[in-house]
Amino acid sequence: MSATAGQAQSERSLAERLGLKAGQVVQEIGYDDDVDEELRESVEAVTGNELVDEDYEDVVDVVLLWWREEDGDLFEGLTDAMIPLTGGGDIWLLTPKAGRDGHVEPSDIGEAAQTAGLSQTSSVSAAKEWSGTRLVAPKVRK
Repeated sequence: MSATAGQAQSERSLAERLGLKAGQVVQEIGYDDDVDEELRESVEAVTGNELVDEDYEDVVDVVLLWWREEDGDLFEGLTDAMIPLTGGGDIWLLTPKAGRDGHVEPSDIGEAAQTAGLSQTSSVSAAKEWSGTRLVAPKVRK
C-alpha cells in the first residue's frame, strides 16, 4: 500500500467516526489555531465539500462546533449552532480531551445540551487532542 493510500484510509476513518457522508454540507464554528487539521481534511475528503464557516448563510447538514471551556456559555453556543441545521442534522461538539487546556466537563456538556433541547447520542475520540459528542435536535412533527 502506498503512503498516500494509507493516508487516505486514515482520513476516511476520522470523518467516518463522525458518520459523515459524501455530499453533506458541514459548517465549522469555533475554528482557531488549536483545531485538528487532520480531522478537518478528513471531513472535506469524505464529504467532497470544503467546510463552510460561521458566516455561511444557507442550511447545513452537520455543524462541527470546536468548543473550549473559556469560549463562554456553551448553551448559547449550542443554540447558535442549531440555527443553520436542516431537520435531522447533527451538531458534533468537539472539546479538548480530559487533562488538556480548555477541557469541558461531560456534566457541563450534558446540562447545556439538555437545556438547549438537544439529545446526546454518542461520544467518540474525534482526534488526537479532541473528543466529539454528537448532539441531535428532536425531529419536528408535522
